[in-house]
Amino acid sequence: MDICPRLENRSNEPLYIQLYQYLKEEIQAGGIPSFKRLPSIRRLADDLHISKTTVQMAYQQLLAEGYIESKERSGYVVVEMDGDSFGDLPHFSEPTPAKKPPAAQKNIRFDFYMSHIDVDHFPFQKWKACVNQNLSPEFLSYGDKQGEPGLRAAISRYLRHARAVNCTEEQVVIGSGTQTVMRLLCQLIGLDGKKIAMEEPGYEGVRHVFQGLGFEVVPIKLEEDGINLDELVKSGAKVVYITPSHQFPLGMVMPITKRIKLLQWAEENGGLIIEDDYDGEFRYHGKPIPSLQGLDAHGNVIYAGTFSKSLMPAIRMSYVVLPERLLDIYQKNMFMYDQTVSRLHQRTLQMFMESGEWERHIRRMRKLYQKKHDLLLQTIKKAMNNNVEITGQNAGLHIVIQVNSGNSADELVQIAEKSGVKVYSTTDNWISGQEKGDPLILLGFGGLSEEQIVEGIEQLHAAWGPFYKNR
Repeated sequence: MDICPRLENRSNEPLYIQLYQYLKEEIQAGGIPSFKRLPSIRRLADDLHISKTTVQMAYQQLLAEGYIESKERSGYVVVEMDGDSFGDLPHFSEPTPAKKPPAAQKNIRFDFYMSHIDVDHFPFQKWKACVNQNLSPEFLSYGDKQGEPGLRAAISRYLRHARAVNCTEEQVVIGSGTQTVMRLLCQLIGLDGKKIAMEEPGYEGVRHVFQGLGFEVVPIKLEEDGINLDELVKSGAKVVYITPSHQFPLGMVMPITKRIKLLQWAEENGGLIIEDDYDGEFRYHGKPIPSLQGLDAHGNVIYAGTFSKSLMPAIRMSYVVLPERLLDIYQKNMFMYDQTVSRLHQRTLQMFMESGEWERHIRRMRKLYQKKHDLLLQTIKKAMNNNVEITGQNAGLHIVIQVNSGNSADELVQIAEKSGVKVYSTTDNWISGQEKGDPLILLGFGGLSEEQIVEGIEQLHAAWGPFYKNR
């Protein structure tokens, strides 16, 4: 098997990204067939005259997206691919012109809330400058009901570049938070009283919206690589809400083969997929996982995103990218609804993005959060050893730990709280309740300093120590 990519040292794309793209396209086209063993890292590095690190990072990205798997004594092997899976994938071209945290408690010293961000490194002066430049009479009146055109254009450019979302500014609709845009989607879909499938466990904030608007929410169990497609088919639901790039709360990433099968389910059943990419900017090993929407050739995926984790929750700004069939309904039936986000905030964010500050901010925060993430994992392993198992790592602003304890998740939360540490149960993320296994606890790290992370975990271990099974 010849692997002969054209790698350009002068390209803006890192070499590992160029190699990853080449291998991915070869696998999709069948040039590298299913079950084929890839060359070893050392051999390919020698053949291409590049570093072993470059090859390793390219392989890790393919592994994360599910194109290859690592087998003992065999190295990296291409997974089984359906020959027709990639036949309808769209070709990209540049188009022409929360849940509130609970009230602070006096005895809480360390709060591992999953939606807190690092406020100490927020670019206040840059943001203020953008605010001041937009304080003019022109922007004190009502704006575009769909969202400021300039901001929608900036968002669509960013999504195409960073998340592989295939969209134009006309498809972007801005709203004040994820729950608000989900209410909008419910009105567009018009499934009052009908079924909508959700991951089990899943994001309870969205579930409450669906249930409050009359949907029958059908919980679909998770497998190691995401939602159980067999159960989805049997559910009879025509709409599914998922978090494929970093499942909330458990953290697994849906691989490419399952993404293709999910798209096939939508096409064969006339279904819709709501893809909530709530923290896709923060992946700490390899590049961010491309969106499911970018693989969709038939307009069956609604892409949803938010600035609450990547920028700040206080701005209350989220957005959806509507496929053409829903965009037509929106433009015909939703024209009477005013925009729910401050025009001043929209214009400020637009300028922030157009100036390049947005992507600089994302790069800085990704490095900062990766450092905190890695420190959290190291501290847990050092302090708690075999008493917990970590899941949902390598992305986002939270992890999940499975605690080796006979106590329930809610009881462990109460024990921690008495010692001055606030952690969060996953109980509310289940509809039918966790069937078996040790209790699952959510730990967010974005709003804590490195010192607080270490001290908080050590304090948590001390509080839980008497309640471990193997103490």
